[in-house]
Amino acid sequence: MGHPAHHHKINYIEFSSTDIAKTKMFYDTVFGWSFQDWGPDYVSFSSESGGIDGGFARSEAAAGKPAPLVVLYSADLKATEDAIVAAGGSIVVPPFEFPGGRRFHFSDGAGNVLAVWSE
Repeated sequence: MGHPAHHHKINYIEFSSTDIAKTKMFYDTVFGWSFQDWGPDYVSFSSESGGIDGGFARSEAAAGKPAPLVVLYSADLKATEDAIVAAGGSIVVPPFEFPGGRRFHFSDGAGNVLAVWSE
C-alpha cells in the first residue's frame, strides 16, 4: 500500500499565491523549479535538487498571516484520520479526491492546520 517508508512524514508543502503566473516565473528564475498546472487556480512544483515538492493555490490576499500548508503522507488515510480524532484533533476539511489521491486537513487543537494525503 503506497510508500511505507514515507508514512507520516512531511511529503508536500502548499503555499498561497495571489498571482500564479508571477509565482511560477519567480521560483523558476531563482530556484529552477519546474511546474505542472492543474487548472487556473493551482500549480504544483518540484525542485530539481530532490527537495520536498509542493504547490501554490491561488487565493486572494488573506486577512491575518497566511501560512503554508504542510502535507504528510499516510499509507492508510482512514487509520491516520481516526488516530488524529482519537488524540483530540479535529478534521477541518473532510477527505476529498484530487488528481493523484485523496486528502484531508486537520487541526491539532493547538493552532496548527496540516493535511494528510494518500493514493
